[in-house]
Amino acid sequence: MMIKKNIATNELGFIFNPGTGDSYSSNPIAAEIIQMMREEVSFTEIKKRLLEKYEVDKSTIEKDLDDFVGLLKENNLLSN
Repeated sequence: MMIKKNIATNELGFIFNPGTGDSYSSNPIAAEIIQMMREEVSFTEIKKRLLEKYEVDKSTIEKDLDDFVGLLKENNLLSN
């Protein structure tokens, strides 16, 4: 899965869905994840990169990433 191509994002965490007019704010880590998704980085690689960059355990990264992806799905921001 990846972010839909028509979804506008920036490095500050702003997300805009022109199809619905909805906009969202995210934190810098979420913006980083979205950028990796745009680059079609696998979820396994995203987890690996986050574990290397931040001092957090693997289970926390997995849960937080799964929760974030769930929010993206719920808000119709991901392509199939």
